[in-house]
Amino acid sequence: MDKYKNKYRISSTRAKWWDYSSNAAYFVTICTKDKEHYFGSIANGIMQLSAMGHIANSCWHQIPNHFPFVLLGAHIIMPDHVHGIVIINKPDHGSKNTIETQDLASPLNPKPKNKFGPQSQNLASIIRGFKVGVTKNARQINPEFSWQSRFHDSIIRDHISYERVSKYIIDNPSKWGVKKKGK
Repeated sequence: MDKYKNKYRISSTRAKWWDYSSNAAYFVTICTKDKEHYFGSIANGIMQLSAMGHIANSCWHQIPNHFPFVLLGAHIIMPDHVHGIVIINKPDHGSKNTIETQDLASPLNPKPKNKFGPQSQNLASIIRGFKVGVTKNARQINPEFSWQSRFHDSIIRDHISYERVSKYIIDNPSKWGVKKKGK
């Protein structure tokens, strides 16, 4: 573990070789602190949103209003986390106005590493904005509401992966509480 200002700090989980402001599709998972069930419950495989769950859902849909270069894929608000696909689609990326399947995150087209430049148009800033919006409104209902400090992401590399991730997200409530074989 590295130290910063003489304190231990956890290394980033982000891919060091990837620029997270690049046009691509990203699968993100954002968890509540201590996996607290703030967003509702699941009954018969269907998510029943609480008031805070509706806030999270509304804030998710508002992301493109705050980040006009973002498109949203499938998403689901779960009792203690959010899964979603965030597509960064900046129109100045070459001459394309939309992300083609091969542009999702092609390993054949390596991206330059982010050199800690402006952090206002990357995946972290998008997720930070979402988390701030949910927190501000959710704390009016429950002042104890809090997120886990980090989020999980993976770069979606091709159309097959995009479809697999979308299906996982959509099917997530029906799999809630189902134990995996061998565990």
